[in-house]
Amino acid sequence: MKFGAVPIQQLPSVDFTLPPDPPFNDEVLHGKRVKHPAVYVGAGTWGDASWVGNVYPPKTPVKAFRNVYPQYFNAAELNATHYNIYSPEIIAQWAAAAKDRNFKYCPKFPQSISHYSNFENTAAETAAFLESIEAFGPHLGPLFLQTSESFPLASRHSLFKYLATLPQKHTYFLEVRHPQWYESSEAVLTWMQVLRQLDIGAVITDTPGRRDAVHMHLPLPKLFLRFVCNETHPTSFQRIDAWVGRIAQWIDAGLQEAYIFLHPGSDGAVPELATYWIEQLNEHCGLQLQPPLPKQTRLF
Repeated sequence: MKFGAVPIQQLPSVDFTLPPDPPFNDEVLHGKRVKHPAVYVGAGTWGDASWVGNVYPPKTPVKAFRNVYPQYFNAAELNATHYNIYSPEIIAQWAAAAKDRNFKYCPKFPQSISHYSNFENTAAETAAFLESIEAFGPHLGPLFLQTSESFPLASRHSLFKYLATLPQKHTYFLEVRHPQWYESSEAVLTWMQVLRQLDIGAVITDTPGRRDAVHMHLPLPKLFLRFVCNETHPTSFQRIDAWVGRIAQWIDAGLQEAYIFLHPGSDGAVPELATYWIEQLNEHCGLQLQPPLPKQTRLF
């Protein structure tokens, strides 16, 4: 994901400090840890050649990546659905790869809806999309809708009207990118209050060049984090440490679910970063997640 990416030489000038929690979150997190918080860590890709012999078994063909991925991660940010509405039969094949595992697919809304419709006359496409992903069955996680970087806060009413039509049987998250949505704390609160009323979450996109998108608001007691970093640069691990500390606080305060998806610029860095994420989450949040890499192949 290129959104907010910066060259590595610019990283020393970026302030990666996580903002404090807004008072808004106190209305959602009620101060009591749930018995079994659900935490998922994954990627926006099925992997690349460097994973073979490192994560995946030797000689695993590319065409098999989709089937073996659920054996090493417990969630997938499914960007494929952004570009195509797949048949229920194909979705069922993907779901079968996660059989008997605690694994969630998090499909992205089609761009024909989120980027090119202005959220008008979308009923047929929305119905087709929602019908297709039903085939994930118990492996269907939250759905997320991303608006384009040219979609301003001034156009929010058509978006909110559309979101209000979505069936409540699913969990939804919204990611917005136009700077106008973040231009002031009042602007952010305007749409966060609407999302809370609609029972829809807000994606937090932590990316070096757009620190405004690290808004830290939780309209739901659930987190959907898209973590954009510069591969295994030291700042990536420092940022993970900060996030794990914040997530630990949120879990103690009642966070129910967290979905963390890695976008490091190079798919080859995902296994190392995911393993570090998981080990830190296990240590500081009292979890028992399985990292994708065995100890002898870890690089950090």
